[in-house]
Amino acid sequence: MGYEWLALISAALWALTSLISVTPAQHLGAFSYSRWRMAVVTVILALLSLFTQGLKSIHGVDFIWLISSGVIGIFFGDTALFACMNRIGPRRAQLLFTCNAIFSPVFGILFFHETLSLTQLAGATLLLIGVALAILFGRNQSNRWEAIRGPLMIAILLGLASALGQSLGSVLAKPAMHANTDAISASMIRMASALLAHLILWWRAPQLARSIHPMNRSIFKYVFANGFLAMAVGMTLILYALRHGDVGLVALFSATTPIMILPMLWFYTKQAPTRSAWVASALVVVGTGFLL
Repeated sequence: MGYEWLALISAALWALTSLISVTPAQHLGAFSYSRWRMAVVTVILALLSLFTQGLKSIHGVDFIWLISSGVIGIFFGDTALFACMNRIGPRRAQLLFTCNAIFSPVFGILFFHETLSLTQLAGATLLLIGVALAILFGRNQSNRWEAIRGPLMIAILLGLASALGQSLGSVLAKPAMHANTDAISASMIRMASALLAHLILWWRAPQLARSIHPMNRSIFKYVFANGFLAMAVGMTLILYALRHGDVGLVALFSATTPIMILPMLWFYTKQAPTRSAWVASALVVVGTGFLL
């Protein structure tokens, strides 16, 4: 076991940044928070891309694939995730987001003529049972981060939409990711495309995309910390892990975020997660392992 442990660190960072997202997402709103976050991450990745001169590795039609991937996977997927998080909290939003592990094999069947094995079917079943258990029974009534705001079905649809966007975004990026493609520059193009889509929405539909409350220094610290830890650090560690480690183990370790978030919530709120929350998260991780 070597570089695969970097994926475990990335999963922990993504769990941490899910908690960091709660305050700014509720303060700014899903559209505004996603827009600010994309702006910060785009700047960070652009600086890294200039340093590595990785844009030279991307040519022609690859830009179209990456732009499409950014608009669907990040603009649509991330915004839906934060809207879901504002309604049902970070833990259950992350569990719904893991349903992208189900959508990916489906897209593989549709676009790449892959097949779904019995093991993957069992994994999809476990994952869905885990998500359902978490949403219906894994709630800590006294924890404000577990509160349900608004209709539950809308939150579930937003969570599934975020997973669908993430999965489809990955499929669209696949043709552009050749052996010599610089991953940081490819990520920068995806982020910049999502940011441009956000700016267009802000321009064309300001009532929908405007901030609930104005940005301030305290909230910007949350936004910057989230972007830096999740993308600049977390995604870089994943790239190193994928380049040098076993791909299957990297994918499995990076899917442990639903488990990672539980002790973090426990530490922050001083309230132990329910037994159903632990069981649900374990089922999701095991199911994801079977799917991968």
